[in-house]
Amino acid sequence: MGMRERAAERRRRMEIHRARGFDDAERWDLAYWQRRTPQERLSALVAIHRDIEKVRAGKKSP
Repeated sequence: MGMRERAAERRRRMEIHRARGFDDAERWDLAYWQRRTPQERLSALVAIHRDIEKVRAGKKSP
């Protein structure tokens, strides 16, 4: 699967919410993550850690 196909699949799965304030955003975020399986939550955490490492590596490069 190429980059375009992955992007199209990600757009199909994307859930969005326009928060009316910080409290609303917090409630929606909590409900969203509670609907995810433990595997999905762990996968998201690993992806975040990988992204952070990429940013850090990029800052070290000239």
